Amino acid sequence: MNGFGAGLVRRGLLGALGEPDQLLRLARFRAAHPEVIIGDGGFGTVQARIPEPDGETVITRYTLRELLDRLDEVTNGPNGRPGCEPS
Repeated sequence: MNGFGAGLVRRGLLGALGEPDQLLRLARFRAAHPEVIIGDGGFGTVQARIPEPDGETVITRYTLRELLDRLDEVTNGPNGRPGCEPS
């Protein structure tokens, strides 16, 4: 297993190895949002924890693609504007 794949195993994302097209996307997201923790959610899911001033937001999806799609929506808001929540 290469270094990048081994890093996924250490971070609990073994299932992400089944979506190689999403691994570069995951790396870009992590670089842009180092505060977001992404890992294995258990029961065949992947999970992200987003820190908030009054706690955290937890997002769980069955595939890495679905999780990254939702994270893009949450972190970019409508029309790609950061910090805007949909109304």
